[in-house]
Amino acid sequence: MIPDVCKAPMIDLYYLATLPQRRQAVTRLENNHQVPVMVLFYHRVADSQPNGWTISSEMFRRQIEWVQERFDIVTLEEAQHRVAADENDRPTVCLTFDDGYADNCETAIPWLLERKIPFTYFVASDNLLSGKPFTHDVAAGCPLQPNTVEQICEMAAAGVEIGAHTRSHADLGKITDEQTLYDEIVGSKRDLEAIVDRSVRYFAFPFGLPENMSTQAFRIAFEAGLWGVCSAYGGYNLPGDDKFHLQRIHGDPQWARFRNWLTVDPRKLRQPKQFCPGDYRDRF
Repeated sequence: MIPDVCKAPMIDLYYLATLPQRRQAVTRLENNHQVPVMVLFYHRVADSQPNGWTISSEMFRRQIEWVQERFDIVTLEEAQHRVAADENDRPTVCLTFDDGYADNCETAIPWLLERKIPFTYFVASDNLLSGKPFTHDVAAGCPLQPNTVEQICEMAAAGVEIGAHTRSHADLGKITDEQTLYDEIVGSKRDLEAIVDRSVRYFAFPFGLPENMSTQAFRIAFEAGLWGVCSAYGGYNLPGDDKFHLQRIHGDPQWARFRNWLTVDPRKLRQPKQFCPGDYRDRF
């Protein structure tokens, strides 16, 4: 397996080699009013205890400033409007966070709020309420502090969209029991609504790969009245796509990967959605 540090120069070479194709693809999308809506996701912004799901404060600011110069940064609700429409002429990006790490409140969240940049913050409610580190952090030998209830309430009061991320950060693709799925999805929604005293409208699948999702989970989320769900395996949302399912792109600390996605990789643009949820609306 090629280490990421070795892949970055290869990605840069690929980016330069495909620049003409990228420009043609963007021009074609603009002419056809089919500019994609991109949804970025981050986990932890911090300058200590770096791991695979941490980005430094400097790199995070660099990425968001770069995005601000080139895209409309919009809420998930506005992103859904643009996906549901037959046409989109504006380069569009949404920002989201998963899990709920206390470190985000040291620099990243205050910086975003100061700049009035909208974002959605997905939280695993059991970790929030108990204060216990996430299981995946413990397994990696790096137990990190989750957000406190007070921090989430302060974010909600400042206008941040708080979203559900299950109760226990569960892999929903491995769960077939209807009640357990309901407790993880709807239970987390209700936990957070009780905390922030407002509606929780969006849900993000932990891990977010095709194998971590199911039609059954989509149906439960849809029936619970959630406005949309987010995956995390990479993908562009084109006008006319299913607005309930928003594909997301990792805010990768490797600049080469980040730029490659955001400048519309023609190879990735041609790829079909990796996960099709099936007839999750079949009861309606």
